[in-house]
Amino acid sequence: MGIEAAAGVLDAGGAAPVLSGHGMRQEPDLNFVIRIGDADDLGLLREMLFEAAYWRPGVPRPELEAGLARPDLAGLLAGWGRAGDVALVAVTPEGVDLGAAWLRYWTEEQHSYGFVDATTPELGIGVRAEARRRGVGEALLRALLTEARRLGVRRISLSVEKDNPAIRLYRRVGFVEHAAAGSAWTMVVDLGDATTANRFAAGE
Repeated sequence: MGIEAAAGVLDAGGAAPVLSGHGMRQEPDLNFVIRIGDADDLGLLREMLFEAAYWRPGVPRPELEAGLARPDLAGLLAGWGRAGDVALVAVTPEGVDLGAAWLRYWTEEQHSYGFVDATTPELGIGVRAEARRRGVGEALLRALLTEARRLGVRRISLSVEKDNPAIRLYRRVGFVEHAAAGSAWTMVVDLGDATTANRFAAGE
């Protein structure tokens, strides 16, 4: 049995790409589907974590492995596949991965920047540079929120630097500022809130 999600239907089984998507910003010819991620996608998740961490255009970036060796990034995907780990992947019909979004739970003793509490998973998302502003990130977010609701998740958090334009997208799908942490915001979306649910359903 599937569930309605964003621009199509997300199959809870995740056996194949199941959510149709189309570019909604600059390139209307970009087509992709969204599928449930699995253990084989860890390499892609690491690439997308790198993209998320080194997002500033025009700023020199390290090589992938050196960049992910930063102490604040090194453990974020360690042991991927533990209880509560959920990922979605956007991929073209030709099999080219465009981006991914994922959820992971943390504890008071071990957590990432956007930690709120042990019952609130934190969201990570990354999109390849050539696929940005083409609807991929928004489709991934909306599909992940739908899947989280299906799984009974009540609230999701994330961390984003205050000057990152992605804040506008996060607000559009229902995230609100929860707390300031230096140059970043911790944002949360309450999946049980009726106002948020209505905005999400309307595609605002």
